[in-house]
Amino acid sequence: EVQLVESGGGSVQAGGSLRLSCTASGFTFENYDIGWFRQAPGKKREVVSSISLDDGQPWHDRSVKGRFIISSANANSTVYLQMNDLNADDTAVYYCAAVSTAGAWFNKFSFGIMDYWGQGTQVTVSS
Repeated sequence: EVQLVESGGGSVQAGGSLRLSCTASGFTFENYDIGWFRQAPGKKREVVSSISLDDGQPWHDRSVKGRFIISSANANSTVYLQMNDLNADDTAVYYCAAVSTAGAWFNKFSFGIMDYWGQGTQVTVSS
């Protein structure tokens, strides 16, 4: 059974930090790209960061670049999202998702066409 389990969400004051974890099971981890998406109330889901697990190549949306860092620990089948200098606009449910490495990044991540999704973890930033 394929599973993606997120953890590490919570409530924090503006300027604070959180680290999200996404632990995968049931598929060959290194053959996938992992993305972190978020959805705030009343807003569309958006991709914030992604990482290619075969070469570790990261990507961050400009809204989080310089504040968020995505990394992977392939031995533990886990991807992390270190979130620093959080602000109220970062408040959302954060989801990790996995997609096979085949196909163009833009088509997969921009449209959220992923193979597997986690259940989500709430991040709330108070000002």
